[in-house]
Amino acid sequence: MNVVRTGGLDALRLEGKVAVVTGGSSGIGAATANRLAEQGASVVVGFHHGADRAAEVVAQLPGTGHRYLALSIEDSAQLREAAQFVENHYGRCDVLVNSAGRTRKVAHPDLDGLDDELFDSLMRVNVRGPFAVVRALAPLMRSTGDAIVINVSSISGSTASGSNIAYCAAKAALDNLTMSLGRALGPEIRVIGVAPAAVDTGFVPGRGRDAMLAQAATTPLQVVVAPDDVAVAIIGAVTHFRIATGTTFQVDGGKHL
Repeated sequence: MNVVRTGGLDALRLEGKVAVVTGGSSGIGAATANRLAEQGASVVVGFHHGADRAAEVVAQLPGTGHRYLALSIEDSAQLREAAQFVENHYGRCDVLVNSAGRTRKVAHPDLDGLDDELFDSLMRVNVRGPFAVVRALAPLMRSTGDAIVINVSSISGSTASGSNIAYCAAKAALDNLTMSLGRALGPEIRVIGVAPAAVDTGFVPGRGRDAMLAQAATTPLQVVVAPDDVAVAIIGAVTHFRIATGTTFQVDGGKHL
């Protein structure tokens, strides 16, 4: 298939497009859902726990055609059902944002604190989960001829410094997955990663505002990264990074430097 990618003003808007956001009931996912809706997309807000939060996010989105949908990224059968739901109700999927994830604070030297079940669960959610969502939606996305997957990663994947060793390893694997999928799904589907530093969402249990401020103070830009900062970067990737695929961009205030 010959895919023609165009830039300019026609790439700024997403009218007539359909976007699916996993982990869309809070944090980066909710902020991204709002930005996608602002650009004209119909948004499916995926949630695991928190149907009430997802419903509230949908109710506040600008535009029309939005829905919330149970999307447990650990349940491949449910993901296939969700993909069928999107096909039945929208007939297309142009944008997939893999925002769902999980972690827990475990000091890196505390090897015993990172037991097998926690290690395996972090791999299931943060690596296998995004892959399973892509696998379920890829046929529908291919049919549009010009779709995009955004994997929300973390600079932990490249710095190996984060909430725990397994989480760092999982995000490194996700970055590698982005590369592999970029190669495997072209030309119809672009795959791009966005890797923030710590984001002010409460994502890591026990990491408070003081810790966020302390981390921000060590970066060149000295800013606390907000969910909307990441959401805006995701919109930029969707609408403007028209010939990029298989790469992960850091959105971290320069923390990696």
